[in-house]
Order: sequence, then structure tokens, then C-alpha cells
Amino acid sequence: MLNTILTIGEFVLAFGILVFLHELGHFIMARFNKIDVEEFGFGYPPRMAKLFTRNGTVFSLNWIPFGGFTKMKGEAGDATEPGSFGAAKAWRRLVVLLGGPLMNLLLGLVIFAFIFTQTGTPDPTRVQIEEVAANSPAANAGLTTGDIFVSIDGVKITSMDQLSKTIAASLGKPVEVTVLDNGVSKTVTLTPRANPPQGQGALGVVIGNPLVPTSIFAAIPQAAQTTLAQGKQLLLLPYQLIAGKISPQQGRVVSVVGVYDIFSQIQAQDQASGATPQYAFLNVLSFFGIISIALGYTNLLPIPALDGGRILFLLPELLFKKKVKPELENTVHYIGFAILMVLMVVLVINDIVNPIVIP
Repeated sequence: MLNTILTIGEFVLAFGILVFLHELGHFIMARFNKIDVEEFGFGYPPRMAKLFTRNGTVFSLNWIPFGGFTKMKGEAGDATEPGSFGAAKAWRRLVVLLGGPLMNLLLGLVIFAFIFTQTGTPDPTRVQIEEVAANSPAANAGLTTGDIFVSIDGVKITSMDQLSKTIAASLGKPVEVTVLDNGVSKTVTLTPRANPPQGQGALGVVIGNPLVPTSIFAAIPQAAQTTLAQGKQLLLLPYQLIAGKISPQQGRVVSVVGVYDIFSQIQAQDQASGATPQYAFLNVLSFFGIISIALGYTNLLPIPALDGGRILFLLPELLFKKKVKPELENTVHYIGFAILMVLMVVLVINDIVNPIVIP
């Protein structure tokens, strides 16, 4: 019971920080673009206490300890009052709206850059054996976990794709395989299977790229690639679902309840496996890095009430100097918000009735 309470507390705190930083991104960009912020709240209303006032902004502490909010002057679209959101130039409003999602994306990038400095990054030019199946050609030839492929029949191996193609061209024929075993070269002869057992390859090995120590300067580009890859995955999700490349369960949209279920199961698996505190910490950090990036991209979707939906209404003004009537925009956002709330309730109920189970 105590573990459950602690897990819930950790989740609420961590997820709340992600939402809070999103709002902080809006706040910073509003200030930078000389838009008055009437209130910046820690948590959600009702207000618990007014902390202090600085540069015309009330900093408040609110009863719902989850995230925060940024209340800008004239946010509803009033373009008559100086210093209001509605009176700012279109490109300045765009920057303010982008501030929240970009803060989440930047946070995710920083998290993964830090993780890569701790774990290392894969070296795509080397191929390592990660698992060896019993009674397979690799096992019978004496290949073991950790061996790194050097060459096959004299062909230097520089990628996993090249290894797969080289093996595929030699099915049923004996080949000479040279590997590095703890830095020591060894050569064995084996015959790749043309019809391996289900779930096994021709050699009977699982391969991967070995991890190499990574500096923060090398980790940042890798983290950027990870961040961009997650965005690409989100954009391709509808196609992959329709094409049957991923199952509906894998592409399932979850509520905060589902996110918590995944988080709690990751922690439970780490405890059951006896993972070291550092490994468990990096596991949790990776999870919230993924969630932060997902929040950033999701908020950029052109859905009413989200930042992306508000940006959509800015496009006519940015491109054609034609401003959408604030009344129309506000009505669409109110309707969109109501639909999102209904959808959220449905997702919460679904996540309670059909809990997420990770393998």
C-alpha cells in the first residue's frame, strides 16, 4: 500500500512538472514578446494563496497540485488593449503558442542526451551478438553473447543490414565467420539455416549495435534524432494502424490513468528484476522523456483548444493578413475543449475497465 502511494506521488509530481514546464514555456515567450501575463499559477484553481506579484503578474499557488497555467491579458482575442495577447503581432502570438510545446520537446531532448551520456549510444558500424539460441549454428560453432562480427567469408561487416544480406546469400552453405570475443579475434565455420525454427534466424542469434561511451556533445545530436523519430512515429500512426503494421492495442490512445499504469508497471518490473538504482532511475527518466516529447507533439496537432488548433487560426493572418473573428475562434475552441473533455472521460473509463498491460 505504501509503495502504491509513493508511486502515485512520484507520478503526479513528475507529470505535473512536465505540464508546469509547458506553461512556463508560454510564460517566458509571452514576457519575451512584451505580452502582459496577468497570472502564472502553480497547480490548477481554485487558488490556495497569492504568493507574490512581480512586473504586473500574480504568482499563485492553487489547490490542484498538477501542472500550472498562464493567464495572458486579452487571451480571448481582444486586440484593443496595449500589451494584450490579441493586440500583439501575429508572429509574436505564434512564438508564444509554440513556447509550451517546444519547451516539452526541448526537455525530452535534454533528458535523452543525459541518458545517452550515462548508457552510451549504439555504434551503427559494428554488429554485436546479444542472444544465442540453443542448438543453433551459432551456438554449435561456439559463438557467444557479446561477440562482435568482423567478417563473413572475407566480407567486412559494417552494419546489421549488410550482415543480414551476406547471410541470406549463403543459406545452406558453410561460411567462415570472424568475430571479436572480448577483443580477441576468432574464426569459426558454420552453415546458415535455410529453414530455421520459428522465431529464430539463419544463425540463431539476436543482433544489435554495441554501445560506446558518449560525450554530451555527441549525445545531443543523437537525442535530437530520437525526438524527431518520435514525431515521425506519431504522424505515421494512422497509416500504420490502417495498414495493419501495428495492432490497435499498440496504437491505443491512453488517458493519464493509462500513462500511470505504464509507469507503475515499469517500476514493478525494475523491482522484480532487482535492477540497480541507477538503471531504474534511467528507466523512469526515459519514460518521462518519451511522455514530454509526446506532450510537445500532441499539443502541436491542429485540434481546437490545443496550441496547434490556436496556431491553425493564426495562419490566415500570417499568410493573408486576414484575421479570424475572435468570436468565431473562441466558439470553436470552447466546442473543441468540451469534446476533448468528453473524450478524456471516455479514455479514463476505458483505461480503468481495460487496463494497459506492458509485456
